[in-house]
Amino acid sequence: MFNRTDRRWLGLGKTLCDGLDALMEIEEYHKMAAVEDEMWYYHALRTRVMARLRGALGSSSAEILDAGCGTGGLIRQAEASTTAWRWTGVDLSPVAAGIARSRVGAEILEAGLEKIPAQSEQFDAVVSTDVIYHIKDDEAALREMFRVLRPGGTLVLNVPAYRWLWSYHDIAVHSQRRYSRAELRAKVSAVGFVDVNLTFWNLLLLPLVVIRRKLLPAPASGSDVQSYSPLLNGILKGILTGEGWLLKVVGRLPAGSSLLAVARKPG
Repeated sequence: MFNRTDRRWLGLGKTLCDGLDALMEIEEYHKMAAVEDEMWYYHALRTRVMARLRGALGSSSAEILDAGCGTGGLIRQAEASTTAWRWTGVDLSPVAAGIARSRVGAEILEAGLEKIPAQSEQFDAVVSTDVIYHIKDDEAALREMFRVLRPGGTLVLNVPAYRWLWSYHDIAVHSQRRYSRAELRAKVSAVGFVDVNLTFWNLLLLPLVVIRRKLLPAPASGSDVQSYSPLLNGILKGILTGEGWLLKVVGRLPAGSSLLAVARKPG
């Protein structure tokens, strides 16, 4: 049995670990803000998300929620390219929300996605990129996204694919899970969304992702969010740009490190 001294040491150890986790989280957000405008992955992700929003909304005025906006990279690009859309961001992290407010003109709210501080049927579209896999009750977050969408509104959702690809990166960014196509479709449909269209992406770089995350030692930086050399970053951007054209032609890809879903609220 533990005596009081043992318990005090255990309590101190837990406090120190919690503090280190918080510092690591702050560091990850600052890394994200520093690289997300140019890093090949974020460039490809934003390109795919924006294409699907334009397909659903056109150039008409629209209210869009970025659910889990992080440090504001998507909103930052969208505000510069499509002035007819009015954005709102929401993120649980005060650090991320604070960075986002310094970078974008949109209103940024601090809240968890299990209880979004917005009126029902307020938005024409909800975007959530690489967020719900952090949340223990991801279906509660999806129900809230459904609630705040207007009838006929569009959901654009991106998540990491394949449980077998779990690695140091997922640990560093506090993941709860990675998804299969069937699991994501089932969860999106279960809360009421219809016309669920799913595709994998990042197919062409999947072999490199597997080698990096499953075969090589974990990087000292913790996650794969980092600055790449201009030459390497340009090559990777070019590969995923080519994949984007392929995706337009074939409609969906059979494999990839990410899953992108587009769905509609009935009405």
